[in-house]
Amino acid sequence: MKNDNRKSLGKPRKGVIIPVPPLKSEMNKQYFELRKIIIAKIKESRQRFIIQANTSMIELYWHIGNEILQRQKTEGWGAKVIDRLSSDLKEEFPEMNGFSPRNLKYMRKFAEVWTDHSIVQQAVAQLQWRSILTLITKIKDNKTRELYAQIAFENGWSSIVLDHMIDMRFIERQGKAVTNFDTSLPPLDSDMAVQVFKDPYLFDFIGTAEARRESEVEKALVEHMEKFLLELGQGFAFVGRQVHLEVGESDFYIDLLFYHLKLRCYVVVELKVRDFKPGDASQLNMYQNIVNDVLRHPDDKPTIGLLLVKGKNRTIVEYSLAGYTNPIGVADWQNQLTAEIPDEIKSSLPTIEEIEKEMGFVSNKLVKTKTPKIEKKKKSNNQKVKPKNL
Repeated sequence: MKNDNRKSLGKPRKGVIIPVPPLKSEMNKQYFELRKIIIAKIKESRQRFIIQANTSMIELYWHIGNEILQRQKTEGWGAKVIDRLSSDLKEEFPEMNGFSPRNLKYMRKFAEVWTDHSIVQQAVAQLQWRSILTLITKIKDNKTRELYAQIAFENGWSSIVLDHMIDMRFIERQGKAVTNFDTSLPPLDSDMAVQVFKDPYLFDFIGTAEARRESEVEKALVEHMEKFLLELGQGFAFVGRQVHLEVGESDFYIDLLFYHLKLRCYVVVELKVRDFKPGDASQLNMYQNIVNDVLRHPDDKPTIGLLLVKGKNRTIVEYSLAGYTNPIGVADWQNQLTAEIPDEIKSSLPTIEEIEKEMGFVSNKLVKTKTPKIEKKKKSNNQKVKPKNL
């Protein structure tokens, strides 16, 4: 589609456009075929990359566990060494949380139950770490454990589904013959394919855990602020979320854009999950200038900018805003908006600490319970089964 045929909001300005996509009804059959092909390729490529990264992490965990296991056998080291190693690794890699004493012990157990590295390189290394922890803590027989690992990968089971299938004694009841391991990807629409993109261990390993967590929080807060401002009933009319601005050769996105019916002006809302930085004011001021120039009607008042940050230093804010003519407000959402923000606005990703706590609970329960299957049946008759956090 040619540039001169592109749809946009507001008045035409050289070098600036707020693009609007054409209606789907305007597109022909060939376009939808193209869209389907590209979406499928993107999904497959993303999954292939993330599975490869997961495999590297699982193999690393096995090697770490095997080193600890062999050294403890030859040197007679106890648990104190693991505590020391955990502390040293945390000092060397402060951004990573996967080297806690508990997780290092799981790595050692991992190498202990899967002594053959060639087997680890097959189905086991394709699974999420949480699924491997489930296999380690819930199954004592090596052959059965390997069968569950292979079937879990072939069917794309998440750790939750795997846990349920083990409880249901899936393999023992089905008597399913296991075929040769297939190195293809798990089904794109499987639970595993969905969950692997949310695995905190994996994002911790590749160094993007914090960025992803901040992105989740920011998205949730933006969605809440949209609902919060609209429910105030004070004249806010929703215009758009993540409003795309093409300025020169660069792309920018306004978090939230409203029009205030009583004040007769646009309101640009930007939200940061971190403390205020001077550059935030400059960015917001640019957005206001663009809205004033492209969208604002001659009878409208100047666009208002609202910057919501995790925290701010009043002096830094005052110096940063000095000289700007556009009306800009900076609010501390963490303190000033606490009463309005629901508890659900947290990252949807469980933390590594939360997972380890849950796995520790499962391990302790297995040790203390001699007949877990019978007790589970008794409990199910009297209590509702609560879903697990994994």
